[in-house]
Amino acid sequence: MTEATQQNPAILYVDDEPTALKYFQRAMGALAPVITAASVEEGRRLLDAYADRVAVLVSDQRMPGGYGNELLGHAWERHPHVVRILTTAYSEMEHTVEAVNQGRIHRYIQKPWDIEALRMELRQALELARLRREHAQLLREKLLVRQKQVTTARIGAVYALGATIAGQVSFLPVETYLSAALAAGLTPPEPDWLLIDHSDLTSSEAFRGAAFGLAVREHLDAMARRCPDAQPRRILGMMVETFGDSCGQLGDNGVLFHKPSELAEFLETPSGDVVSSQHAFWLAALLWLGRHGWSLRISAGEGGGVQGRLEQADEMMTPAQLAAWVERF
Repeated sequence: MTEATQQNPAILYVDDEPTALKYFQRAMGALAPVITAASVEEGRRLLDAYADRVAVLVSDQRMPGGYGNELLGHAWERHPHVVRILTTAYSEMEHTVEAVNQGRIHRYIQKPWDIEALRMELRQALELARLRREHAQLLREKLLVRQKQVTTARIGAVYALGATIAGQVSFLPVETYLSAALAAGLTPPEPDWLLIDHSDLTSSEAFRGAAFGLAVREHLDAMARRCPDAQPRRILGMMVETFGDSCGQLGDNGVLFHKPSELAEFLETPSGDVVSSQHAFWLAALLWLGRHGWSLRISAGEGGGVQGRLEQADEMMTPAQLAAWVERF
């Protein structure tokens, strides 16, 4: 493969006839670098290997070992940015119509080719591929911004839950919650492609957050009933009970979480996912501890886990502290 082929958008042409491959490459090489393959299997391999460079895929239909529409279907599923063109010397309208109806091909061109018409089709296909890439990049940038917005809003929601549901504005429960999420290797949520519209995403997040808040309040009320003497070690026992095998107690004043991802669920799962009752208990436990002047000091545990140890503390959160935490995600 030449250096130009590696750098510029390329056309992948697949045909089992060596003469056709040479003819196509000679006739269309001025438009873009041409990569050739002599079978469906080779075409699939080259497409997967150079998908970031292939802009247009042109495939013959009848080949030993497979049909061109099968290769185009593979490209449609794995590499949707590639513009797909089917060409054949045979009248096989059944397969062609099926591929068109399923959106698997952009154009159907019958052999023998009108070279000028083929050049025009390929110019248009290369331009379409360029526009698709630009659109995908813009959409990706938009989603990254939306991703940051979602994470920021969720961090704010955690603080708001502490202030409204738990009746406190203590910094430590929120800091502990966010420390645990970072220690768990939080992956910011990727917005659902079906919720790209801002109003839809906002609505989904609002319902999700409200349900989570209600579950946190229910757990907090249950803790108040079960721990009237305000003994923080009893909360640690309840954590082990709630998280089951994924949580173990460290002496009298600590716990070890073997599945750290369970501590970041509200912050990192998609908008359409319901937050588990177990995770709602986790935040409720931190709020209960904060209400009674206690917190968990988060640190790395054995075997990739996350551990928390009881400590007494009472500190108020400032807007600057919250903003600093937002910047860390």
